[in-house]
Amino acid sequence: MKRIFDFIFAFMVVILLSPIVLLTFIAIKVKIGSPVIFKQPRPGLHGKPFFVYKFRTMTDERDENGELLPDSIRLTPFGQLLRKLSLDELPQLFNVLKGDISLVGPRPLLMEYLDLYTPEQARRHEVRPGITGWAQVNGRNAISWEDKFKLDVWYVDNRSFWLDIKILFMTVQKVFKSEGISQAGHVTIEKFAGSKGADNE
Repeated sequence: MKRIFDFIFAFMVVILLSPIVLLTFIAIKVKIGSPVIFKQPRPGLHGKPFFVYKFRTMTDERDENGELLPDSIRLTPFGQLLRKLSLDELPQLFNVLKGDISLVGPRPLLMEYLDLYTPEQARRHEVRPGITGWAQVNGRNAISWEDKFKLDVWYVDNRSFWLDIKILFMTVQKVFKSEGISQAGHVTIEKFAGSKGADNE
C-alpha cells in the first residue's frame, strides 16, 4: 500500500509542479551553471546504495590545490533560497518513482556514516529512506544527530499509513515556515562524527 501511494502521489506532484521544476531548472542553469542536477550515492533500504537527485545549490569553486572550497563559500544566495523553499528536493520525486526512496522515511545520509552508527541507530535502514521524515518535522537540521536518530528509529517502530499522512501535512507547514533548515553556525548541519565511542563509555 505504501509503495502504491508513494508512486501515485509522486507522479501527481511531478505533473502538478512540472512548470516550477522547469523554471527552477532554467534558473539554476543561468545563475549557477551545469550540471543542474546534483547526484550522490546514498544508502537506501538495508544500506544498499543508490544515487539521490537534487537541484544543485552550490558552485564548484576550488582553491589553488584543486580542493573544493567550504560549503559556506560555495552556497550561493540563490542556492540558499532554493533550500529555504525546499525546491532543491524536487528531483527526489523521481527517486520515489524509481522506488529508491519513499515520500516518508528516515532521510538518506552519507555513505561514509554507515560504519559510524551504533546497532540501534543503524535500524533506520530497516525501511526505505524518505524525502521527509519524523525527524524532519521535529527539528530537521536544528536538532542533534543523536536526537535525529532516535526519531528515525521511533518512526521505524511506529510507522503507519496515517503517520505518513500526518508527516506529509507537517512537512508542508515546515516548508512554509522555513524552520530547521540549518544548524546554528553551519550552512546545513555539521558532519556526523559517530557516537559508538560515547555509547560504549
